[in-house]
Amino acid sequence: MALFACMYYAALRPGEAVGLRLQDCHLPAKGWGRLTIDVSRPEVNRQWTDSGDAHEERGLKHRGSADVRPVPIPPELVKILRQHIEEYGTGADGHIFRSERGGVIASTAYTEVWQDARALALTPAQVASPLARRPYDLRHAAVSLWLNAGVSAPDVAERAGHGVDVLLRVYAKCIDGQKEIANKRISDALTA
Repeated sequence: MALFACMYYAALRPGEAVGLRLQDCHLPAKGWGRLTIDVSRPEVNRQWTDSGDAHEERGLKHRGSADVRPVPIPPELVKILRQHIEEYGTGADGHIFRSERGGVIASTAYTEVWQDARALALTPAQVASPLARRPYDLRHAAVSLWLNAGVSAPDVAERAGHGVDVLLRVYAKCIDGQKEIANKRISDALTA
């Protein structure tokens, strides 16, 4: 659950969530926390990695190898992560999410859990639809929520690890119900 919560509340890519370590987390007892994302562990074909491991640790997508991305996280995710760490601990290397044997969680494992959860939570018609078909869709839902809440595009892009141009090209179509708010802001500016 906490892995999926990171994708939804912090808009983490699956590889970023899998790579999350305790030292990347600021989880205060109250209020907002922060994740400092600096690695990703995407799953790829072993032939495409230098180590021969399917989960080679890499830098952030479209960023320099030393770049980091601070992501403010709401109290809900802080609580979920604190509970997860209390219940399951961390790996010797500080990783929060790991397989039963202590290794990296395979995408097939968390995708299977996701499909089972969808079947339990959604109606049969919804399960047959593209609604939340993949765990990655949680990231899309987070970015869409932030944009629809009126968070500025540059702030959303920074939190999600996008450029503003990519953000607007991919997500502009999800913004809905903002015309009344925009009209009021323009009217207020014109009369100020």
